Amino acid sequence: MAGGGALRALPALLLLVAAGALGKPTARQERARAGAAQHEDLPGFQYDHEAFLGKEEARSFDQLSPEESRERLGTTTGVSCSEPAQPLPVGSEEQMPLRQEAQPKKKKARKIVDRIDDDKDGYITTEELKTWIKRVQKRYIYENVAKVWKDYDLNKDDKIAWEEYKQATYGYYLENPEEFQDATDQHSFKKMLPRDERRFKAADLDGDLAATREEFTAFLHPEEFEHMKNIVVLETLEDIDKNEDGFVDQDEYIADMFANEEGGPEPDWVITEREQFSDFRDLNKDGKMDKDEIQHWILPQDYDHALAEARHLVYESDVDKDQKLTKEEVLDNWNMFVGSQATNYGEDLTRNHDEL
Repeated sequence: MAGGGALRALPALLLLVAAGALGKPTARQERARAGAAQHEDLPGFQYDHEAFLGKEEARSFDQLSPEESRERLGTTTGVSCSEPAQPLPVGSEEQMPLRQEAQPKKKKARKIVDRIDDDKDGYITTEELKTWIKRVQKRYIYENVAKVWKDYDLNKDDKIAWEEYKQATYGYYLENPEEFQDATDQHSFKKMLPRDERRFKAADLDGDLAATREEFTAFLHPEEFEHMKNIVVLETLEDIDKNEDGFVDQDEYIADMFANEEGGPEPDWVITEREQFSDFRDLNKDGKMDKDEIQHWILPQDYDHALAEARHLVYESDVDKDQKLTKEEVLDNWNMFVGSQATNYGEDLTRNHDEL
């Protein structure tokens, strides 16, 4: 595991996904939290793929052969051509800029590279790549909300009341507590219900306990909304602060990303993370992080993830070092942009199966 890998910036949900109104909830996902500011290359350029394509499209590319991935990058893609619109003001009835269920799902093959080249000059600049990456991120967020909306809007009034969400997510647990005898499950549900309610109320700007699409988007993706940052910080603190003293010390910080179960020496990356904590996380040098320092860590004001990723992609692919990319330079480094799990097939065959 690379240092800080557990702190990646791709947003996670604190949502318990239910199968229906009284569907049995599945295990919860990780808390919603923006990550540390470093870019890191996971095996197979996973971070780059998800930033460039979005999570869903990256998964579809993972199933392609190298030849098919390269062809789709330079020739065609199944990504919808409708550009994601900017979010409308809270309370608008047209909050979803992407595919509505009532709208035809039009997909038109277009060249990915040509779509990024906004001014059509034959080059892709860092700014154009940044714009594309932000567009992909926004599309993922709003498509995610559209995908789950019908599961929670039980009375179909185009709002999701807190009671609707609670029933859809926790209804089975609340009506069948005897099935949750495991102490860990009980603790998880008892902790998550009030925590979800707190987050829901923070997202509910008009205080009517019924979320519009924009408010529900803020509930599911709080790291994307300014008025939800305090919630992201608080949830991060609650999850990492094991001794519940209201701070995150160095050991708690490390334990959130590394469990030394075998009791051996810590890997080099963990030692580096301890140095990061002392040098950059603990700003007032009191040996622990308070809420302000946690916010500086997970939601840095002076860091643009999309710009950093765009610069990274240009730097790694710009053969002639003119600070911009031709289509040929992108295609020559196609594996960084779209990749394919097929490229790891031989490596998987030769690895020790105990490592898999």
